[in-house]
This record gives sequence, structure tokens and C-alpha cells, in this order.
Amino acid sequence: MTRSASRGPLHPAAGLYAREVREGRLSRREFLTRATALGVSVPSAYALIGLDTPAAAQPAMQEGGTLRIESTVKALKDPRSYDWPQMSNFTRGWLEYLVEYNRDGSFRGILLDSWEVNEDATEYLLNLRPDVTWNNGEPFTAEDVAYNIRRWAERNVEGNSMASRVSSLIDDETGEAREGAIEVVDDLTVRLTLDTPDITLIAGFSDYPAAIVPQGFSGNPLDNPVGTGPYMPETFEVGVRAVMVKNPDHEWWGKGVIGEAALDRIEYIDFGTDQASIVAAADSGEVDMLYESLGDFIEILDGIGWVKSEAVTANTLVIRANQQAEVDGETPYADVRVRRALALAVDNAVCLSLGYSDRGTVAENHHVCPIHPEYADIGPSEFDPEAAAALMAEAGMADYEHELISIDDDWRRNTSDAVAAQLRDAGIKVRRTILPGATFWNDWAKYPFSTTDWAQRPLGVQVLALAYRSGEPWNESGFASEEFDAALAEALSIADADTRRQTMERLETIMRDEGVVIQPYWRSTYRHYREGVVGAEQHPTFEIHVYKLGLAA
Repeated sequence: MTRSASRGPLHPAAGLYAREVREGRLSRREFLTRATALGVSVPSAYALIGLDTPAAAQPAMQEGGTLRIESTVKALKDPRSYDWPQMSNFTRGWLEYLVEYNRDGSFRGILLDSWEVNEDATEYLLNLRPDVTWNNGEPFTAEDVAYNIRRWAERNVEGNSMASRVSSLIDDETGEAREGAIEVVDDLTVRLTLDTPDITLIAGFSDYPAAIVPQGFSGNPLDNPVGTGPYMPETFEVGVRAVMVKNPDHEWWGKGVIGEAALDRIEYIDFGTDQASIVAAADSGEVDMLYESLGDFIEILDGIGWVKSEAVTANTLVIRANQQAEVDGETPYADVRVRRALALAVDNAVCLSLGYSDRGTVAENHHVCPIHPEYADIGPSEFDPEAAAALMAEAGMADYEHELISIDDDWRRNTSDAVAAQLRDAGIKVRRTILPGATFWNDWAKYPFSTTDWAQRPLGVQVLALAYRSGEPWNESGFASEEFDAALAEALSIADADTRRQTMERLETIMRDEGVVIQPYWRSTYRHYREGVVGAEQHPTFEIHVYKLGLAA
């Protein structure tokens, strides 16, 4: 077992990565993601590349105050089955995380003080932060961590996407954690023993469904809200408003350790998906901060004098055919020719222009981004409308009318319209169905042909494991391939991203050859907030770290 910088020798790969940065072959962001995932502390990672850890460039904050955030207020459920970041942004007030993913690409411990990973990523030692307490006064211990990881490993619980993230700990026969996979070493230490190497485990612990709940958790975060964080829920009304307030009965362990939690009250206010209404609320002073600024309204928000924060991300959307979905007793998208025809008919650059006003970069139909450490450049996706029409005819689907379903909002609706128009230009019949958000998200994974947005994950292999591995809860494309699964298992076992890139090239090629998705662009994302709000910068995965928020003194 190799130890983090604060506890002993660095992981062997860290020095290699640092040299690649110095030689200009690796970006600083990629380096921070790789090194900190392997247990190198953030200060040590910066020191390896000859830099000081960036100081928190925040103005002094006043103690107290209220912050109003525009955000969809979605119904809550068991966090391990969260399927939307807004759910977690509210419960972050009292349900904290083992690890946090930050804007610079680094991972830092929250409830974990540090972690140690062996050279082949088959053993992880999790070192808890000392002196953390639950808001009921009980100490936070290794037993609590083990309890949560065991819950995440319950593969048969409907909607539990965390099982995808800890699959290397699961017994395939029982669908639960393997005997001996999770060991409580002492009150502050947990050892994880994997059956196969997995370099994504720490990144998975930072994802929004990985909120840490107390032992005996009922499944409802609002029912007896015990947590380790500084806030408590006050009111919660789906589609209207959710309010959290500073917990007067809990001295938060993290004050002065990881942050301040300066605010007394945080309100999330739901104005729906109409950007005009959201901008009007900002202009009239009804809110202080937006979840996300979109489209032409970005310039309007600039014009009212609000601060704009941008994140270059691997956030995207996919237009996918569900290979297992039945339509009138048939499975039209089980035929690879149909899927490839749909992809050949679409020019991704047109989707970026018409759907997202060119605020991003063109993608290549395989859902691995150039900012992912293991990205392999296999060239642009092919655009050939004539070949698309010929393939559709060869599949006997020339007269078939496809129904493309999307949510009724700005960029996803516009992108779907651009796709539908191009399909029609290629002679492929398509009709559009646009659903309100409350309806769309009820069955988002089941539609035969639809558009879904996906948040960034720090590693490309994470995305592929969550969205395209056979049988996973979030596999909305219904894609199932033994060849793909085997290559993905190989990629997950390779700690060095440069070596992993060779396998990633194979995975990306399979995705394109199988026509799994049309994935047209990577989008930069934006958030506006009024002057004087502190800690509100846009996060690559839309996280709102509530303990960082405050009002300038």
C-alpha cells in the first residue's frame, strides 16, 4: 500500500504525471484529477508541479444572512437513487460527502481526511477525518462509512445507481457487498478490497448520489434529517420552494476546517424552465443567484450587471435510440443499421450552432470528452445523409415515422428540433413530441427515441460505466455488448490514463460503430449571481457547495 503525501511516499504514478506536466504533455487540470484520485493531497499535488496551492480568492464574508437561489425543486428520494443534481444541492445542507470534486479538477476529502490506493487499484484505505459528529451529537465513525458503502452495493434496489460505481465490491450472486470487501480497521479507518482493479472509486464517491446518510436511514432525507452538515431543512414544496436554515443545535465540525457555512438561511426557488421568467426574477431582485444561465439570456444577465461564471465542461446531451424499447410490438432500434442511419443524418456542428449558440465544442458520438484524461482522438463523426437514407431503406424502415421526445426547455428542445430537421432533410420521417419537465423525467430512461442531458464525470470510464455498461440503471440506450463490457472492465483496471487511452480508443470505436448515441457537443456552462454573493461560481457538475456560500462583508 502506498501512502498519500501527508502520510508517507507518493503513489508511484504521481511523479510520472508531474513530469508530464512539466514537459507540456499533460494539462494541470488532468494532472490534479489523476494525482488526487490516487490519494495525493491537493497541496502536495500543486507542490509536485512547482505551484503554491491557490489561496481562496474570496472576500471576507459576513456572518449570517439569507441567499435566494433559482433552481428547480425536485421531489427527494433515497440519495443513492438521485438522478438529478438539484436534489443533492438541497440535501447537501445536512448530508455531506466523503470526497468533493472541485472546479480545478481536484478531489479533496470532506468526511475523509485522506485515502491510500495500492499500485494496481485493488485496495483502498479510507482515513476518516477525526472529530466529525452527526447533528444528533453522535461521533461519525468507520462503521458509518461501511454502512453507506454496503447500501451503495445493493444492486437489486431499484434506481440505485451507486451500485454502478462500486461494482468491484459486489458479489454477483447475491447482488450485495462481497464478504470481506469492506473492512472496518478501527474507528477512523476502512479498508476496501476489490475483486477487480477500479481507478474510478474515489471519483464515484464524489458524485451527487453518494451523500452519506446515518445508520438506520429510512430512505427519506426529510424524515428525521440526521446528518453531519451545518444546515437543516425548514420547508420543502416540490416545484415551488425549498428552504434550509442554520442548525442552532449543532456545532458544525467543519467550521474553520473546510469552510465557514456563514449563511443563516438558503432558499431554492423554482421558476420553471422558462428562461424569460428566470431572468425577470433576477432583474427584479427576487433571487440572488441562478442555477444555470442559458442561451441568449446570458447577454441579458450580463447587461443587468450580474457576475458571470463560466465552466468549460464535459456536460452534454445525447440523442439516443433505446435498443430494447418496443413500439407497436416491434423493437425498431435493435437494428444497428437504423441507429447508424440516424447518426449519419446529423451534422453535430449544426446542432451546436442551432441548439446551443456555439457555446461549446463539437463532439464525436462516443461520450468521451477531450478534457477526460483518457480521451482518444478517433476523428470526427461521419455526416452522410445519402448513406443514412440508404441504410434506413436497407433496414426496411424507409417509411417508418420516428418520434423524437424531448423536454420543453431552451437548449435541449432547440437541439432536438435541429436533429429532427436534419433527419427530415435526409428523407427520414420524424415527428417531435415536447413534454414538460415534470412529465419527461418520470420516464426519462424508457422512451424509444429521446434526448437526455448528462452532467460531466471526472473520468471518461465513469461515464461509460454509468450509461452504457449492460444492465445498469442509467443505461437509457438499452445497449448491451459483451465486447464493450470486457473492454470497459480492462479500462477500469488501468491506473495510468495514457495506457488506458489505448483501450478507450476501442471503446469509443464500438460506441460509434454500434450507433449507440448521437452526442453532438460539449457545452460550456454559465451561472450568474449578483455582486456581493460569495462562493457561487459555476461548478462543472452543477454542484452547489452550500458551506462555501456567503455574503460579502
